[in-house]
Amino acid sequence: MSFTIQNVLIPTSEGYQTVNVQIQNDRILAVTSPCAQGSAPNLEVIGTAIDGTHKLLLPGFVNAHTHSSEMWQRGMIPPVPLELWLAELYEFAPLDPEQAYLSAVGTAIETLMTGGTSVVDHLVLIPGKEIETIAAANRGYREVGIRAFIAPLIQDEVMSAGLPTGGDEVSHGSYDRSTKETLNLVQEAVEQFHRPDEGVEILVAPTGIQLCSDALFEGCIELSDRYNLSRHAHLLETKAQKLLADEKYGCSAVQHLKDIGWLSEKTSLAHCVWLDEHDIKILAETRSTVVHNPLSNLRLGSGIAPILKYRQAGVNVAFGCDGSASNDSQDLLEAVKIGSILHSVTDPDYQHWITPRQSVEMAALGGATGLNRADQFGSLEVGKKADLVMYDLKSLSLLPRTDPIGLLVLGRPVNVVSHAWVNGKQVIADHEICNINVNDLKEKLFDQSEWTPKRKSIAVSETEARYRSVMGLSGNSIGYS
Repeated sequence: MSFTIQNVLIPTSEGYQTVNVQIQNDRILAVTSPCAQGSAPNLEVIGTAIDGTHKLLLPGFVNAHTHSSEMWQRGMIPPVPLELWLAELYEFAPLDPEQAYLSAVGTAIETLMTGGTSVVDHLVLIPGKEIETIAAANRGYREVGIRAFIAPLIQDEVMSAGLPTGGDEVSHGSYDRSTKETLNLVQEAVEQFHRPDEGVEILVAPTGIQLCSDALFEGCIELSDRYNLSRHAHLLETKAQKLLADEKYGCSAVQHLKDIGWLSEKTSLAHCVWLDEHDIKILAETRSTVVHNPLSNLRLGSGIAPILKYRQAGVNVAFGCDGSASNDSQDLLEAVKIGSILHSVTDPDYQHWITPRQSVEMAALGGATGLNRADQFGSLEVGKKADLVMYDLKSLSLLPRTDPIGLLVLGRPVNVVSHAWVNGKQVIADHEICNINVNDLKEKLFDQSEWTPKRKSIAVSETEARYRSVMGLSGNSIGYS
């Protein structure tokens, strides 16, 4: 298919310019100024003409870390730290692949409607139905038309191993699937679903050092190299994970991951809250990417990642929403705003603060770089994939006219995406999703859920006392419901 976007505003180094943009097949074919003296004549209309008057065209953002299946528990888990939050999350995780399909569709739509054309789904797998879960998410993302990086979340250690021992003798049982079986599962997923030319890629994605052996990381490295797959994992999201890494390795988690070869330009790492100066230097040297998830870090009390230090050290940073039970939404523009202005309180030198234009670049090109795909998308350049989003500058939340990108990043944009393309295919037109009946999705999500304002978690009751002990929190476990 072909499109010609006429008279649309794009950012330039000096401000903004009104241009015409041609899309042919999956690529940006041309970007030409229609009015500048001495330039080429107006672009001939090819395919469908789109009126871009009073609209802003930007490269699509990347929702660089989320967990789609958490949609079924959003707004439900009370304010607790990650380790207790996880206990409840997994106790009540959805067990039907149809739920995985619907939550992938919902995640894709919310991401698209807030500027994202790509999503990295660290996908929680239904036990015994792992391939079916991946197939369901794959179907959902394909139907919506978003560019999807499905990262099956894997581990080979039991959940209790994710807490530091605090010097106590603690025994853990065996995980229900061997390391080899887990790696075989990932390979099967790659062979069935990894289709980069069709907009779906599989990532190797151990959950993190807290629940994964070196053998699992090393097996994922081999698969990554063999199939040219990007790598993804959580890293030092909480203080408890930092304490665990010290016990487990006798050195920092970042140093250990470097030593075993996990870190590279193909590697993106979610959270990275509890890193020190030496760790930051390693990330810069290995060209690894940090995915900043500000809302979940605040929601779970994990801390504030030192994003300004990362940027000053030359570390690439992208933005993620994280899952819908720790955020609790997939509003990517909200994550970009909070993830930008939050850091103005961490460094008094305002020259280090993140500007709206830098935020947009982090969200688009930073996300593509973290996936080792910056040569393919992430900026508005001729020859790159046509992953583009057009914003309606006459929307009430983007008025009155000041600075378009400033309004987009610093304001509270509501329903401002008028059009979007992924891989050259239109996925939003006139503020409406093209390929999915959103009202039908709403009805299914409503009908397959129920109001549950309070529930009792056995898993949290069993975990809370140990958590409070190893974290040095006074008082007894009181549980919650």
